[in-house]
Amino acid sequence: MFSIEQFIAQLPKAELHLHLEGCIAPDTLWKLAERHRTPLFQQGRGAADQLYQYADFSGFLQAFKTICQHLQTPDDYELVTQETLRQLAQQNVRYAEIIVSAGVMLWKGENVRHNFEGILSGYARARQETGIRVQWIFDAARQFGPEAAWTVAREAVALKEKGVVAFGIGGDERQLAASSFREVFDDARNNGLRLTAHAGETAGPESIWDALHEFHAERIGHGLTAIQDTSLVNHLAKEQIPLEVCLSSNLRTGVLADLSSHPLRRFLDKKLIISLNTDDPALFGTDLNREYLLAHQNFGLNSEELRNLAKASFQAAFLPSAEKSAYLASF
Repeated sequence: MFSIEQFIAQLPKAELHLHLEGCIAPDTLWKLAERHRTPLFQQGRGAADQLYQYADFSGFLQAFKTICQHLQTPDDYELVTQETLRQLAQQNVRYAEIIVSAGVMLWKGENVRHNFEGILSGYARARQETGIRVQWIFDAARQFGPEAAWTVAREAVALKEKGVVAFGIGGDERQLAASSFREVFDDARNNGLRLTAHAGETAGPESIWDALHEFHAERIGHGLTAIQDTSLVNHLAKEQIPLEVCLSSNLRTGVLADLSSHPLRRFLDKKLIISLNTDDPALFGTDLNREYLLAHQNFGLNSEELRNLAKASFQAAFLPSAEKSAYLASF
């Protein structure tokens, strides 16, 4: 008889909301700090570990920013990409759409295309080793404003043929009105990119409505506060707009007081399409198998419901129908 942990480990899985930079574990961060002799390196190894012990969402954003500052060359991106994809493959993640913080690269004054070559090199090595399939989402930071977002979108379009499948926006959703970015999203869509947006994480359901109306987002990252608006939940169900749910993330960033208050079960009861994701697994001390286990332990999801979640993650992916069917056949 399989334990639930064994069952989860053997499930074929896809991850759709995963920040590359948030996969960098303390050991890897220390390698980068040592490589570049950063201020963190001068503070000592304990400072690297301490960075992961933040208290709230602002602290998390600061930790994420510091980690990003340690990615300085294409070789750095190659290292973290290969390590990340190996870890995913060990969890039987067959497919991933990984968010690259292109907006942060530009903020650091770096060449996005050069860094992306490093990412592709790491991916090529990991794919040869494990068979994992990846597409990439270029992410603009809302707080950097629409002009910066335009540059990210143009870089994403230029790299479509190299596996960039979508454009999205993250950062602090409480900064700047969604309408400021409407034309950027329209242009990205007209140039063949798929669209996603962080919304309903630290702001109310109106942020999700804005992402749908202003961005025409095809998926919503987090969507936690949708549960506060019955008409929004009904709309998401009717239009089959997936939510990228991140349980540990919402707890660790302090947007949830406790996991039991997460609306995962209610979302499923309302027939929403849900994918489970880790968001920033190194920063949140989790992995995708653990997220499935949390869904079982905290919301009573049985093996069939967990299997349906795994299938939904492939169904919500930005993949051609034939590829989706091939992955779903593995169930």
